[in-house]
Amino acid sequence: MIYLKTEEEIDLIKVSAQVLGKAHAEVAQWVKPGVTTKKLDTIAEDYIRAFGGIPSFKGFNNFPASLCISVNEVVVHGFPSNYELKDGDIISIDCGVKLNGFHSDSAYTYPVGEVAQNVMDLLSATKRSLYKGIEQAVDGMRIGDIGYAVQSYVEDLGYTVVRELVGHGVGRNLHESPEVPNYGKRGKGVRLKEGMVLAIEPMINLGGKAVIQERDGWTIRTSDRKPSAHFEHTVVVRKGKAEILTTFDYIEQVTANTSLMVEVK
Repeated sequence: MIYLKTEEEIDLIKVSAQVLGKAHAEVAQWVKPGVTTKKLDTIAEDYIRAFGGIPSFKGFNNFPASLCISVNEVVVHGFPSNYELKDGDIISIDCGVKLNGFHSDSAYTYPVGEVAQNVMDLLSATKRSLYKGIEQAVDGMRIGDIGYAVQSYVEDLGYTVVRELVGHGVGRNLHESPEVPNYGKRGKGVRLKEGMVLAIEPMINLGGKAVIQERDGWTIRTSDRKPSAHFEHTVVVRKGKAEILTTFDYIEQVTANTSLMVEVK
């Protein structure tokens, strides 16, 4: 079942998304060598709860934390831990907020210190591919148009798309229908209708597309252990042009003119 949201419901998601964007920015200030990923998780949870929200991920199918923190070759669903960030790492931070009964969901991948240029290029391309996908989230288009836009852009640059993990609908539940793959064929799949709220989230690898699930049942990493990047927005399908409900604005205020900034080329 795909639920179309009313304008009142979309407004509630926007409120959740603002708290989420600011929580991301709070965390971004601490992304630097020597900081543990567990500390980042604590910062996010404290911020979200201070504004009356609930971390969407904590307890979801028994996930133990507020953030999915995925470092280097980890694609998604990494656990916060005592791991200390190191110069040259990249770190994907995925977070969700439930507020007023509605979820929002977004992710951003940061470079830590001095990162190899080819990895920075991966981050830039993945971020750009997110917006390529969002451009297709328009009434009358199809799910396959979103996936095709992401896939064709990154594959032309020599990167690969993770197949096993996809975006999804968002609303009263963190994960709703439809699934939103980052690959596909134009004109195929579910027809998009105004009021659909989708989490679009490219997960793009520097090496091959194959991934492995670790024994913890959550952590997904690349099979070849090459880096992977992940960016995500929650958007609403509109006529003419999609509306982005989450925001990177607060992140980019914090990261402007720093090594954390990921430029879209």
